[in-house]
Amino acid sequence: MMEENNTIDNTSQQSGEQTEVKQAMMSDSPAENNSNELEQEVTDVGQQTNVSGATNTLNIEEKAASENTTVDTTASTIGITQQIDSLKAQVEDRNIQYMRIAADFENYRKRTQKEKEELEQQVKRNTINELLPIVDNFERARAQLKPQTDGEMAIHKSYQGVYKQMVDSLKRLGVSPMRPEGQPFDPNLHEAVMREPTDEYPEGTVLEELVRGYNLGDRVLRHAMVKVAAPKEDTLPSEENQSSPANS
Repeated sequence: MMEENNTIDNTSQQSGEQTEVKQAMMSDSPAENNSNELEQEVTDVGQQTNVSGATNTLNIEEKAASENTTVDTTASTIGITQQIDSLKAQVEDRNIQYMRIAADFENYRKRTQKEKEELEQQVKRNTINELLPIVDNFERARAQLKPQTDGEMAIHKSYQGVYKQMVDSLKRLGVSPMRPEGQPFDPNLHEAVMREPTDEYPEGTVLEELVRGYNLGDRVLRHAMVKVAAPKEDTLPSEENQSSPANS
Protein backbone atom coordinates (compact mmCIF):
# COMPACT_ATOMS: atom_id res chain seq x y z
CA MET A 1 0.00 0.00 0.00
CA MET A 2 2.74 2.35 0.85
CA GLU A 3 4.50 1.53 -2.33
CA GLU A 4 1.33 2.21 -4.27
CA ASN A 5 0.95 5.57 -2.56
CA ASN A 6 4.52 6.44 -3.31
CA THR A 7 3.97 5.47 -6.90
CA ILE A 8 0.91 7.67 -7.12
CA ASP A 9 2.74 10.54 -5.51
CA ASN A 10 5.62 10.17 -7.89
CA THR A 11 3.26 10.04 -10.81
CA SER A 12 1.43 13.13 -9.60
CA GLN A 13 4.71 14.82 -8.98
CA GLN A 14 5.91 14.01 -12.46
CA SER A 15 2.62 15.21 -13.94
CA GLY A 16 2.92 18.46 -12.04
CA GLU A 17 6.45 18.94 -13.20
CA GLN A 18 5.47 18.28 -16.77
CA THR A 19 2.64 20.80 -16.45
CA GLU A 20 4.96 23.42 -15.02
CA VAL A 21 7.46 22.71 -17.79
CA LYS A 22 4.78 23.13 -20.39
CA GLN A 23 3.59 26.38 -18.81
CA ALA A 24 7.15 27.58 -18.63
CA MET A 25 7.71 26.66 -22.20
CA MET A 26 4.54 28.39 -23.21
CA SER A 27 5.41 31.47 -21.23
CA ASP A 28 8.99 31.53 -22.23
CA SER A 29 8.41 30.90 -25.97
CA PRO A 30 9.80 34.00 -27.81
CA ALA A 31 7.90 33.21 -31.01
CA GLU A 32 4.66 33.20 -29.16
CA ASN A 33 5.52 36.45 -27.43
CA ASN A 34 6.51 38.03 -30.70
CA SER A 35 3.27 36.86 -32.24
CA ASN A 36 1.30 38.43 -29.45
CA GLU A 37 3.21 41.68 -29.77
CA LEU A 38 2.67 41.73 -33.55
CA GLU A 39 -1.01 41.12 -33.08
CA GLN A 40 -1.12 43.96 -30.55
CA GLU A 41 0.76 46.29 -32.92
CA VAL A 42 -1.49 45.32 -35.80
CA THR A 43 -4.48 45.99 -33.61
CA ASP A 44 -3.05 49.37 -32.57
CA VAL A 45 -2.21 50.25 -36.17
CA GLY A 46 -5.69 49.26 -37.23
CA GLN A 47 -7.18 51.34 -34.51
CA GLN A 48 -4.97 54.29 -35.48
CA THR A 49 -5.89 53.77 -39.11
CA ASN A 50 -9.54 53.69 -38.23
CA VAL A 51 -9.16 56.85 -36.15
CA SER A 52 -7.20 58.58 -38.91
CA GLY A 53 -9.76 57.50 -41.47
CA ALA A 54 -12.59 58.73 -39.31
CA THR A 55 -10.73 62.02 -38.73
CA ASN A 56 -10.10 62.45 -42.44
CA THR A 57 -13.73 61.70 -43.16
CA LEU A 58 -14.81 64.26 -40.60
CA ASN A 59 -12.39 66.81 -42.04
CA ILE A 60 -13.68 66.19 -45.57
CA GLU A 61 -17.28 66.47 -44.42
CA GLU A 62 -16.52 69.66 -42.48
CA LYS A 63 -14.69 71.09 -45.49
CA ALA A 64 -17.55 70.17 -47.80
CA ALA A 65 -20.05 71.66 -45.37
CA SER A 66 -17.94 74.81 -45.09
CA GLU A 67 -17.71 75.05 -48.88
CA ASN A 68 -21.46 74.52 -49.19
CA THR A 69 -22.03 77.17 -46.54
CA THR A 70 -19.73 79.58 -48.41
CA VAL A 71 -21.50 78.87 -51.70
CA ASP A 72 -24.89 79.35 -50.06
CA THR A 73 -23.73 82.61 -48.44
CA THR A 74 -22.33 83.88 -51.74
CA ALA A 75 -25.51 82.94 -53.58
CA SER A 76 -27.61 84.61 -50.90
CA THR A 77 -25.46 87.75 -51.06
CA ILE A 78 -25.76 87.86 -54.84
CA GLY A 79 -29.52 87.42 -54.57
CA ILE A 80 -29.83 90.20 -51.98
CA THR A 81 -27.63 92.49 -54.12
CA GLN A 82 -29.81 91.82 -57.15
CA GLN A 83 -32.93 92.54 -55.12
CA ILE A 84 -31.41 95.81 -53.85
CA ASP A 85 -30.48 96.83 -57.41
CA SER A 86 -33.98 95.97 -58.58
CA LEU A 87 -35.54 97.99 -55.76
CA LYS A 88 -33.24 100.93 -56.51
CA ALA A 89 -34.27 100.82 -60.17
CA GLN A 90 -37.93 100.73 -59.15
CA VAL A 91 -37.47 103.66 -56.76
CA GLU A 92 -35.68 105.67 -59.44
CA ASP A 93 -38.41 104.87 -61.95
CA ARG A 94 -41.07 105.93 -59.43
CA ASN A 95 -39.19 109.15 -58.75
CA ILE A 96 -39.03 109.93 -62.47
CA GLN A 97 -42.75 109.21 -62.80
CA TYR A 98 -43.48 111.39 -59.77
CA MET A 99 -41.44 114.27 -61.18
CA ARG A 100 -43.23 113.97 -64.52
CA ILE A 101 -46.63 113.89 -62.86
CA ALA A 102 -45.69 116.85 -60.65
CA ALA A 103 -44.47 118.82 -63.72
CA ASP A 104 -47.62 117.94 -65.66
CA PHE A 105 -49.78 118.96 -62.73
CA GLU A 106 -47.90 122.24 -62.34
CA ASN A 107 -48.32 122.98 -66.05
CA TYR A 108 -51.98 122.03 -65.82
CA ARG A 109 -52.42 124.30 -62.78
CA LYS A 110 -50.76 127.23 -64.53
CA ARG A 111 -52.72 126.65 -67.73
CA THR A 112 -55.99 126.36 -65.80
CA GLN A 113 -55.20 129.51 -63.82
CA LYS A 114 -54.40 131.40 -67.00
CA GLU A 115 -57.56 130.17 -68.69
CA LYS A 116 -59.56 131.16 -65.61
CA GLU A 117 -58.07 134.64 -65.60
CA GLU A 118 -58.68 135.02 -69.32
CA LEU A 119 -62.27 133.87 -68.89
CA GLU A 120 -62.80 136.35 -66.07
CA GLN A 121 -61.32 139.15 -68.18
CA GLN A 122 -63.49 138.15 -71.13
CA VAL A 123 -66.64 138.16 -69.01
CA LYS A 124 -65.62 141.51 -67.55
CA ARG A 125 -64.94 142.98 -71.00
CA ASN A 126 -68.26 141.75 -72.35
CA THR A 127 -70.15 143.18 -69.38
CA ILE A 128 -68.40 146.56 -69.54
CA ASN A 129 -68.90 146.78 -73.29
CA GLU A 130 -72.61 146.46 -72.69
CA LEU A 131 -72.45 149.44 -70.30
CA LEU A 132 -70.30 151.73 -72.44
CA PRO A 133 -73.15 152.87 -74.71
CA ILE A 134 -74.96 154.11 -71.61
CA VAL A 135 -71.89 156.13 -70.66
CA ASP A 136 -71.77 157.52 -74.21
CA ASN A 137 -75.39 158.64 -73.95
CA PHE A 138 -74.70 160.41 -70.67
CA GLU A 139 -71.78 162.24 -72.25
CA ARG A 140 -73.85 163.26 -75.29
CA ALA A 141 -76.63 164.54 -73.03
CA ARG A 142 -74.15 166.55 -70.99
CA ALA A 143 -72.70 168.09 -74.15
CA GLN A 144 -76.05 168.97 -75.72
CA LEU A 145 -78.26 169.93 -72.82
CA LYS A 146 -77.95 173.47 -71.50
CA PRO A 147 -80.15 173.82 -68.42
CA GLN A 148 -81.77 177.24 -68.09
CA THR A 149 -83.99 177.05 -65.09
CA ASP A 150 -83.51 175.76 -61.58
CA GLY A 151 -85.64 172.71 -62.35
CA GLU A 152 -83.56 171.84 -65.39
CA MET A 153 -80.41 172.34 -63.34
CA ALA A 154 -81.70 169.97 -60.67
CA ILE A 155 -82.44 167.33 -63.31
CA HIS A 156 -79.03 167.91 -64.85
CA LYS A 157 -77.28 167.44 -61.52
CA SER A 158 -79.25 164.29 -60.75
CA TYR A 159 -78.30 162.41 -63.94
CA GLN A 160 -74.75 163.74 -63.73
CA GLY A 161 -74.57 162.15 -60.29
CA VAL A 162 -75.66 158.83 -61.82
CA TYR A 163 -73.08 159.27 -64.56
CA LYS A 164 -70.32 159.99 -62.05
CA GLN A 165 -71.29 156.93 -60.01
CA MET A 166 -71.08 154.73 -63.10
CA VAL A 167 -67.72 156.18 -64.12
CA ASP A 168 -66.33 155.60 -60.63
CA SER A 169 -67.52 151.98 -60.74
CA LEU A 170 -65.78 151.48 -64.08
CA LYS A 171 -62.58 152.97 -62.68
CA ARG A 172 -62.64 150.50 -59.79
CA LEU A 173 -62.92 147.69 -62.33
CA GLY A 174 -59.76 148.93 -64.05
CA VAL A 175 -61.39 150.86 -66.91
CA SER A 176 -59.63 154.03 -68.05
CA PRO A 177 -60.61 156.36 -70.92
CA MET A 178 -58.27 157.15 -73.78
CA ARG A 179 -57.15 160.72 -74.43
CA PRO A 180 -55.97 160.56 -78.05
CA GLU A 181 -56.31 164.24 -79.10
CA GLY A 182 -53.02 165.60 -80.37
CA GLN A 183 -51.35 162.17 -80.41
CA PRO A 184 -50.13 160.30 -83.50
CA PHE A 185 -52.64 157.88 -84.94
CA ASP A 186 -52.10 154.33 -83.64
CA PRO A 187 -54.10 151.58 -85.38
CA ASN A 188 -53.77 149.40 -82.27
CA LEU A 189 -55.66 152.01 -80.25
CA HIS A 190 -57.61 154.15 -82.70
CA GLU A 191 -60.05 153.70 -85.54
CA ALA A 192 -59.96 156.51 -88.12
CA VAL A 193 -63.44 157.33 -89.40
CA MET A 194 -62.70 160.79 -90.80
CA ARG A 195 -59.82 162.67 -92.38
CA GLU A 196 -59.52 166.43 -92.36
CA PRO A 197 -57.00 168.26 -94.52
CA THR A 198 -55.02 170.74 -92.46
CA ASP A 199 -51.62 172.34 -92.32
CA GLU A 200 -51.78 173.06 -88.59
CA TYR A 201 -50.93 169.51 -87.54
CA PRO A 202 -48.66 166.87 -89.03
CA GLU A 203 -50.26 164.19 -91.13
CA GLY A 204 -51.66 161.35 -89.04
CA THR A 205 -52.33 163.42 -85.93
CA VAL A 206 -55.60 162.73 -84.10
CA LEU A 207 -57.65 165.90 -84.31
CA GLU A 208 -60.79 164.85 -82.49
CA GLU A 209 -62.18 161.87 -80.61
CA LEU A 210 -65.64 161.15 -81.98
CA VAL A 211 -66.38 158.10 -79.83
CA ARG A 212 -64.32 157.65 -76.69
CA GLY A 213 -62.10 154.63 -76.41
CA TYR A 214 -61.38 152.73 -73.21
CA ASN A 215 -58.66 150.48 -71.83
CA LEU A 216 -59.17 147.63 -69.38
CA GLY A 217 -55.89 147.39 -67.54
CA ASP A 218 -53.19 147.20 -70.22
CA ARG A 219 -55.54 145.89 -72.91
CA VAL A 220 -57.82 147.77 -75.27
CA LEU A 221 -61.45 147.51 -74.27
CA ARG A 222 -62.79 149.61 -77.12
CA HIS A 223 -60.95 151.45 -79.89
CA ALA A 224 -61.45 155.19 -80.07
CA MET A 225 -63.16 156.50 -83.20
CA VAL A 226 -61.17 159.55 -84.25
CA LYS A 227 -60.74 162.20 -86.91
CA VAL A 228 -57.20 162.27 -88.33
CA ALA A 229 -55.26 165.14 -89.91
CA ALA A 230 -54.51 164.83 -93.62
CA PRO A 231 -52.19 166.99 -95.78
CA LYS A 232 -53.93 170.06 -97.18
CA GLU A 233 -54.17 169.91 -100.96
CA ASP A 234 -53.42 172.97 -103.10
CA THR A 235 -56.53 173.43 -105.28
CA LEU A 236 -55.42 176.60 -107.12
CA PRO A 237 -53.81 174.94 -110.15
CA SER A 238 -56.84 172.79 -110.79
CA GLU A 239 -59.14 175.79 -110.56
CA GLU A 240 -56.99 177.68 -113.07
CA ASN A 241 -57.08 174.72 -115.44
CA GLN A 242 -60.85 174.61 -115.20
CA SER A 243 -61.20 178.38 -115.84
CA SER A 244 -58.89 178.46 -118.88
CA PRO A 245 -61.22 176.62 -121.28
CA ALA A 246 -64.11 178.81 -120.17
CA ASN A 247 -62.19 181.99 -120.93
CA SER A 248 -61.16 180.74 -124.34
